[in-house]
Amino acid sequence: MAPSARRGSSPRSRSAIPQLSWRDPQPAPIVLVSGPEEVCAERAIAGVRDYLRAEDASLEVSDLRADDYEAGTLLARTSPSLFGEPRLVRVRGVEKCSDAFLSEALAYLEAPQESATVVLRHTGASVRGKKLLDAIRSGTGGGVEIACPAVKRESDRYDFAAGEFSTARRRIAPGALRALVSAFADDLTELAAACQQLIADEPGDITEQVVARYYGGRVEASAFTVADTAIAGRYGESLIALRHALASGADPVPLVAAVASKLRTMARVAGSREPGPALAARLGLKDWQVDRARRDLAGWNEAALGTAIQAAARADEEVKGGSRDPVFALERLVTVVATRAPYGS
Repeated sequence: MAPSARRGSSPRSRSAIPQLSWRDPQPAPIVLVSGPEEVCAERAIAGVRDYLRAEDASLEVSDLRADDYEAGTLLARTSPSLFGEPRLVRVRGVEKCSDAFLSEALAYLEAPQESATVVLRHTGASVRGKKLLDAIRSGTGGGVEIACPAVKRESDRYDFAAGEFSTARRRIAPGALRALVSAFADDLTELAAACQQLIADEPGDITEQVVARYYGGRVEASAFTVADTAIAGRYGESLIALRHALASGADPVPLVAAVASKLRTMARVAGSREPGPALAARLGLKDWQVDRARRDLAGWNEAALGTAIQAAARADEEVKGGSRDPVFALERLVTVVATRAPYGS
């Protein structure tokens, strides 16, 4: 049951075992699901279960905790049953595993049970279980690894959401996708749920109007709405969006970060006449980020952009404890960006 996996797609370049995408998991005697992103990990584990169940509906599924482990349980759950049904054992908490589990799991790697798949979930929150992970990655046990790194950057969230619709073979307009990502910038679980709701409920293409109908309140209060309206020079709208975001419980730190991120991208793109794809590749950006930054630069000059970037750096320091009034720091930043002039001028 060895999968035809892609190699070299994981940051774990020293691993001797196949590296699989969490969107396309396949079973093996040992499946290591590593990394902190729980949404992706849950998808991967469910995908392994669905793959095995499609092969044999009599699949027996059981769950263990590596941190609350009774000696002998792993071997008991993986041993052949009377009727020979395939078995899937899902083990969570490997980053907190007990000594008993660690010892038995290492022994199990030397002789995995036939027709059994053991999924080991390690979040990477600690180095506990490193000896086991190293053994799996060396090839002992015939395992595969599904890495689930943290999704933090806007471009990563954009790729995540785009993948949701691509996997479902559904079309979503670029503006709608960006609005959706901005609305759920702080919670990947909610973003995933929002994507799945649109996929399930909307029969046609997903447009900006559809996203606004479902999540208009979230979109209006998002950090990137504040950034977009300020950078576009719509001063009144940007202040309203800022106050709405703060009233909705938005943290000042990511609000400043959203503005600063867009300004930095604009500065990197400014003045270049390279074709968009070539510039994106050279700067490590997505094509859409370059296109968006070029549109955002309309009406800006070098002096105004420099002033705005300095204002963003000052606001970042102030909202992280350098000022007693982070709201004023935000309002001053929005004013500088939207008016494209020093504060008070």
